[in-house]
Amino acid sequence: MADLLLELFSEEIPARMQARAAEDLKKRVTDALVAEGFLYEGAVSFVTPRRLTLSLHGLPKRGKDVREEKKGPRVGAPQQAIDGFLKSAGLTSLDQATIESDPKKGDFYVAITEKPGRATTEALASLLPGILRSFPWPKSMRWGASSGPAGKSYVNGEGRGAETLTWVRPLQAILCLFGEEQEEPEVVDFAIDGIRSGNVTFGHRFLSDAKPIAVKRLDDYVAKLEKAKVIADPKRRRDTILHEARQLCFAQGLELVEDEGLADEVAGLVEWPVPLMGSFEEAFLEVPEEVIRTTIRANQKCFVVRDPKTGKLTNRFIATANTIATDGGALIIAGNARVIRARLSDARFFWETDKKVKLETRLEKLKSVRFHEKLGTQYERVERIAALAAEIAPSVGADPTLAKKAAMLAKADLATEMVGEFPELQGFMGHRYALLEGHEPSVGAAIEDHYRPQGPSDRVPTDPVSVAVALADKLDILVGFWAIDEKPTGSKDPYALRRAALGVIRLLVENGVKFSLIPKMGKAAAGYKQAIDAADLLSFFHDRLKVMLKDQGARHDLVDAVLGAGGNSDDLLSIVNRVQALSAFLATEDGANLLAGYRRAANILKAEEKKDGAIAGAVDAAALKEPEEKALADMLAKVEPALQTALAADDYQGAMQRMATLRPAVDAFFDKILVNADDAALRLNRLRLLSKLRAATAGVADLSRIAG
Repeated sequence: MADLLLELFSEEIPARMQARAAEDLKKRVTDALVAEGFLYEGAVSFVTPRRLTLSLHGLPKRGKDVREEKKGPRVGAPQQAIDGFLKSAGLTSLDQATIESDPKKGDFYVAITEKPGRATTEALASLLPGILRSFPWPKSMRWGASSGPAGKSYVNGEGRGAETLTWVRPLQAILCLFGEEQEEPEVVDFAIDGIRSGNVTFGHRFLSDAKPIAVKRLDDYVAKLEKAKVIADPKRRRDTILHEARQLCFAQGLELVEDEGLADEVAGLVEWPVPLMGSFEEAFLEVPEEVIRTTIRANQKCFVVRDPKTGKLTNRFIATANTIATDGGALIIAGNARVIRARLSDARFFWETDKKVKLETRLEKLKSVRFHEKLGTQYERVERIAALAAEIAPSVGADPTLAKKAAMLAKADLATEMVGEFPELQGFMGHRYALLEGHEPSVGAAIEDHYRPQGPSDRVPTDPVSVAVALADKLDILVGFWAIDEKPTGSKDPYALRRAALGVIRLLVENGVKFSLIPKMGKAAAGYKQAIDAADLLSFFHDRLKVMLKDQGARHDLVDAVLGAGGNSDDLLSIVNRVQALSAFLATEDGANLLAGYRRAANILKAEEKKDGAIAGAVDAAALKEPEEKALADMLAKVEPALQTALAADDYQGAMQRMATLRPAVDAFFDKILVNADDAALRLNRLRLLSKLRAATAGVADLSRIAG
């Protein structure tokens, strides 16, 4: 078995595209090889700002030989059929075919084709150019003479008008080697737009010379790059950045403010990370800490630092250089500090300017801010959210007046200078301004938290006012886009409606809120003066709920079983609680046996209803002859009202316990009773008894939808 090493060396790849590009390269190459019959043992991909690297381990040196048999017409068939067979099989005469016999169909022709497996290097040389030409960069460039129209003057010559490579940045070199560990690897020879593959790579742009570096295999490649001041593995670069940044802070008695996303981004900007500490004027610490952090992060990709004794930010920052500076990084730090100082000056100006205008006054500006062409302005949306939040407030234990007030102010910070400069601070700045203006703490918290949760791992608000406004915000956007028929399709969800629906679900479930969605959808739709298909939107919520519960380990068939029971299907908390109770019940012996008994009853009823229609009518108690059928009837008479009482009280565990008491009677019934008795009246009465069993459990869940 042999290994493949592929490197695509280019100008700087944007950090945000690197991780996806590494995965795309691995998937496209491995998929193409597997489709050709070349299986492999392992694959690893690396990426730096200047290179995409893929290593495949355990590839065969040659593909498997292929033997194909093509069955032809019977011996003695018309010449037209014979000619068609020869042509499709690639034969020139019947002498090249064999004859096989079938006891029933007689003798027939068979064409046997044997193709030797291709050399892996040959397969790679033919596959890789197509993979690279069609590589799915989010944005790409065309360059070089081939990109210019044929015959037209282009740079230092004429354009060739040939098929050219589009790449994220100009591609400069291709390294492609294949071979066993103990042998000299072979260059997989191919060319794209004049760039021919070879066995060399290049080191760091500043810290190594420009000479080509010949390599043989992955371990040799990684070692030689590191010697040339390039860390190929992005995880190692990230860990290096964080470790050295923490050490710099520790040496000063300070603490790094961890930022995983920033660490990943910075690792994509450097090949040889060198963290450095700098500072800015303490006067800027008067600006809110989140603003300082956002400003420094967004503009300079730097980390901020706090004092562990107070927990507050200090006037220090950590920048990451891509070189080892001869002055210890003084010039680099000075440059970063100069930019940070300018940006913090802007932030302080925005902060001081914004404080002079109250949030209520800013609402007027929202009248000229279009939310969506068909859904009106931001001000109109705020009015709808405020009305809906007041409606929702009692259901979540919030003061309707405070909920309405918070909703009216929730979008006001969109008209501030600070949020105009840093949109990611929306909500946060509104919270700060609201507290400065003397608004209630719950109103300020709702302004910030009504955007939450923004994903499956985001924090869920718990303050009742925040919950009311967050629910109103998300229901308004869902109902609005349903009203104009702009629903998610396939993988496309430009307005993040799936995220909004998941947010509603988590707000209700994690806060334990019993809440009927359909009436609130109607209230939201009234704000648009337009009806919507509430059942369709409710189905959308159910789909998102299934995804969430499945991610949490719940069985999808249990969700279907609970939804199949009908009832309060627009109460999402109720659905979750029923699924959890049903799952726990079926994990017990009583639950598993009762489910088996239910299935037996359901199968019998299904067969009979297929022949004679629905089993109608009440059970005739006087016609019950055997002790087991009497016992089941008596137990159902006791359990059915108790089940209804438990369900009405949302006591789903209690409902399952009531169902469990049916198990002995159901077991005994099927052990002793022949349902399909010869006596038609007796058979009908027993079928009615089974129908009563089916109906009794239906309020809890449609057990017929449970798999297994």
